[in-house]
Amino acid sequence: MSSVTGRIANLLSTRFPKIVHKATRRQIQQFRSSGGANGNQFLGKPTFILDVVGRTSGEPRPVMLMLVRRGEDLVVAGSYAGNPKPPNWWLNLMAAQEATVEIDNDRWIVTAHQLNDGPERDEAWQLLITGYPDFATYQKLTSRQIPVAILTRVA
Repeated sequence: MSSVTGRIANLLSTRFPKIVHKATRRQIQQFRSSGGANGNQFLGKPTFILDVVGRTSGEPRPVMLMLVRRGEDLVVAGSYAGNPKPPNWWLNLMAAQEATVEIDNDRWIVTAHQLNDGPERDEAWQLLITGYPDFATYQKLTSRQIPVAILTRVA
């Protein structure tokens, strides 16, 4: 069964990407100006900022993502709300293999490791859809397998 919020997110990102981009920028601004006290949720679920260097621009590109933990690591999905192509932030992350995470008022560097098919990916996918069920809807709305990665803090 598809979720209504997942279908709406897909529609907005497909038909009105500029509005979604502007709303995301505003949420990032709220998050940063409040030290993570505001703008730290989406549909009642926790979020965080991932800053990854653009693969062509070389500039930091912040994005708000759903906060899903696996122990000390974070789990992320390049869902793009079920669009046919992966999001730019995912392509940037896979090119850089490193990024900065911002949760509340804490920032640290992480490395990214994409998970291929198998038990580890299956476990991570279950964590994602448990934390944010719309990921399951996004998978139903696209023919591509939504990629999953683990973000691990750099010591």
